[in-house]
Amino acid sequence: MASTDWKETTTPDEDARFEEYAQRLATLQRKHAHGGAAHRALHAKGHGIHEASLAVAADVPEHARHGLFAKPATYEALVRFSNGAGRVQADRVGDVRGIAVKVLGVTGKKVLGDASTQDFLAVLSSSLPVRDADEFVALVWALRSPPLALFRLLGAFGFGAFPLVRRAVKGLKTAPGSLAAKRFYSAAPIQCGPHAVKLALTPVDPAAGDPEPSRDAYGDELAARLRRAPVTYELALQFFVDEERTPIEDTSIEWPEDIAPYVRVATLAIAQQDVSSERGVRLAARGEQLSFDPWHALVEHKPLGAMMRARKHAYFASTKGRVTAAEPASIAALLGR
Repeated sequence: MASTDWKETTTPDEDARFEEYAQRLATLQRKHAHGGAAHRALHAKGHGIHEASLAVAADVPEHARHGLFAKPATYEALVRFSNGAGRVQADRVGDVRGIAVKVLGVTGKKVLGDASTQDFLAVLSSSLPVRDADEFVALVWALRSPPLALFRLLGAFGFGAFPLVRRAVKGLKTAPGSLAAKRFYSAAPIQCGPHAVKLALTPVDPAAGDPEPSRDAYGDELAARLRRAPVTYELALQFFVDEERTPIEDTSIEWPEDIAPYVRVATLAIAQQDVSSERGVRLAARGEQLSFDPWHALVEHKPLGAMMRARKHAYFASTKGRVTAAEPASIAALLGR
């Protein structure tokens, strides 16, 4: 039922509006730096930079064989788990949790620039608590002073603020358990050739193991887990069917799996490793300087929808606001070898 009859909806003032939103996030980025080095404007706290590989399957269906998934191949990759907030805070605080995958050595025409990388970003929810970038930035901006947040949102959205707040609170709740045992979703679409798709990363063997309730619980648990064994995910794509059931622009609507089932296209394997080793520490230091951005993409995987178009401005502003490293061609290049 996959259809290529999708379309994006843009407005004439969009770029100016999104640039204003990006500058608001940059203001918060500077505020959270507290006189020190600035972190990412969002997803500031990482839980480690992990070596991985991404293997494109040999049996990818014909309609999915585009871009990175056009033919079987295995690539080096880097994986970063993170909290969603723009400030570094304890893991026990309610927050969005995310995963970012940077695939290395990817040749082909890029949407922006010419780096040989392809990034995929995902969170724990298959939809977002906000419909679009306007709601997202209004929510983040209101939360800069939590006691006043509800009043600010009421001023912006009237009684429509209440369902937005309910969805946001729900999105901040993370069920107990290791991040390595959870399914992650892109929540916003990208292209796969002529198709529009969302992606999911599903753990192949979600072994039990709960993080200790500490400030850095998720990173500590991931480090201990990866010292024992690798962690593997299936990467699958969910294809646009029609605008009513699988909308491009409204990120609050979940694409139903019975209408748009996921199709496996690759395997992501995070290698067994010791993040406390000399190599691991060096990789973490260099890797945290990288920008993980959905617009680091092949033209066949261009991000779609207003939320993604707003992220282009936001990620660029965030990158300008901190010290970043050039996109690496390989892990060896990242380590300076």
